Amino acid sequence: MPPEGFRPASPGSPSTVLSPTCGRTRWCGGSPERGPPPLAARTRPCGTGVDLRGEDLERGRRNARARGLADRVEFVEESAVGTRRGPADLVLCLGASHALSTAEPPRHTTEALRELRRLVADGGRVVLGEGFWERTPAPAELSGMWPGASADDHYGLARLLDLAVDAGFRPEWTETASPAEWEEFESAYQADTEVWLAGHPDHPLAAETRERLDTHRSQWLTYRGVLGIAYLTLVPVSG
Repeated sequence: MPPEGFRPASPGSPSTVLSPTCGRTRWCGGSPERGPPPLAARTRPCGTGVDLRGEDLERGRRNARARGLADRVEFVEESAVGTRRGPADLVLCLGASHALSTAEPPRHTTEALRELRRLVADGGRVVLGEGFWERTPAPAELSGMWPGASADDHYGLARLLDLAVDAGFRPEWTETASPAEWEEFESAYQADTEVWLAGHPDHPLAAETRERLDTHRSQWLTYRGVLGIAYLTLVPVSG
């Protein structure tokens, strides 16, 4: 869910791009409805996407084919924890910091930032998309979010940037998703299934599908305006 018009900054001509949980990161393979991905200007294969979910990898492959980039991207079904796939000139980690660490939140963010510093080449860029609290959630709000939600699950934006600096980066650019972008993302996430359910109310799977959709809608409307998403373009400090 990058902000409207968002394009990840990168060094002039990165030759290698790495993306953990790439099936949900459109910047590796691109998508018809968004602008060109980082690989669009490349003349040889240079992208590596890592994901544990086969269905997400297949989504990434479809996006790559739609952009004519299938021969430039390698999709690998494996864990990103401790990956030896780097260093890369451009590392994309959009909503995927959990894939780089086995720690519980929010400590996984700290460990992921250290991993990202290891995975990016000097002179390169990291684009990190990470959740943050726009304000401290009230107990009643937490009870309506995901199971076991805690005020300790995320940092605030200022703390997130401080952690990036501590991990060996300088923040080149900071953006956050707008309410409209959140609504577009959450609506699109369930739209096809909502349409299916409306046309198949008596299907054997209708009851469990209805419960899942209603639960998720209730959750995201609860964290709407409380949970934010930041997009940080990070420059590794040399040395």
